[in-house]
Amino acid sequence: MTSKISIVIPCYNEEEYIAILLDSIVAQTFDINQIEVWVVDGFSTDKTREILDEYTKQYSKIRLIDNPAKYTPQALNLGIKASDADFVMILGAHSVLDADYVQKALVFLKTNKEIDCLGGLLENEYQNSESQNIGLAMSSSFGVGNAYFRTGLKSGYVDTVAFGIYKKEVFDKIGYFDEDLVRNQDDEFNYRLIKNGLKIYLLTDLRAKYFVRASFAKVYKQFYQYGYWKVYVNKKHGSVTTLRQLIPFFFVMFLFSGVVLPFWGAFVYLWLPILFLYLILAFVYAFKKIKQFKNGFQLVRSFITIHYAYGYGYFRGIIDFLFFNKMPDYKTKNLSR
Repeated sequence: MTSKISIVIPCYNEEEYIAILLDSIVAQTFDINQIEVWVVDGFSTDKTREILDEYTKQYSKIRLIDNPAKYTPQALNLGIKASDADFVMILGAHSVLDADYVQKALVFLKTNKEIDCLGGLLENEYQNSESQNIGLAMSSSFGVGNAYFRTGLKSGYVDTVAFGIYKKEVFDKIGYFDEDLVRNQDDEFNYRLIKNGLKIYLLTDLRAKYFVRASFAKVYKQFYQYGYWKVYVNKKHGSVTTLRQLIPFFFVMFLFSGVVLPFWGAFVYLWLPILFLYLILAFVYAFKKIKQFKNGFQLVRSFITIHYAYGYGYFRGIIDFLFFNKMPDYKTKNLSR
């Protein structure tokens, strides 16, 4: 018996990308009649709705759901609840699937029934030279640590994946995406999944393209939000969900300490050498990716932007959520696109 799969796509003002994504789904080698697509749109104000109307008229399996809340977790839950498929795939609107993505994924899941969530690699697509350097930083172990779905180092069991394909029964077991979380809702869900004894697998044969944010300002906002909301997730669960999230925070605390250390001898003997070592490592990893001198400096800037933004966001989250017991800052709910 052929398995059915639902693809849920949160969407808002995606006129540049949504047709490219839907075309990649229609072109899948897997039987299109066994794929249902739920585009959950937050009442887009650009031409997205017009484009979606064309696709829903042409393809009966592509359907539109309205998302009055506009935020991602609400969109995901609306799509999941509408699905009657065996598997549910969460897909970002800024992505493109390889033609055999769904076919390979379902064959693998059928033969490895112990896996509850399956994901693949993200391959970056660049809009300009800035986004190229940002993308290279996000695919480097120095940039993002052991986020294997970005670095592509190996297949195997992991703590999270991008664009996960979940057994539908997973949502019956552990619930849906946390609608309090404007950011990090997928990481939090995957944390709950593993905590409940379920398994996530990364298969490097599965590949999707991802359109990287096109400026340092946008990627700074993206990673600031990731860091900020991660603390809110930690507070809800009463624990740190992954150790790698702490490294950018310690990096920022180290930088802040440089304001005090000049008054002590430790500044010369401790702070400056550590900063120098960080910069050396950044340049080493940069020139592994890029041989040109000018672009190497831009890649180092990308590393610093990602690390500082996430770490500073995490610091602000600690202040807001742990010290002052605040609710999330409204500004951190705005999209970083």
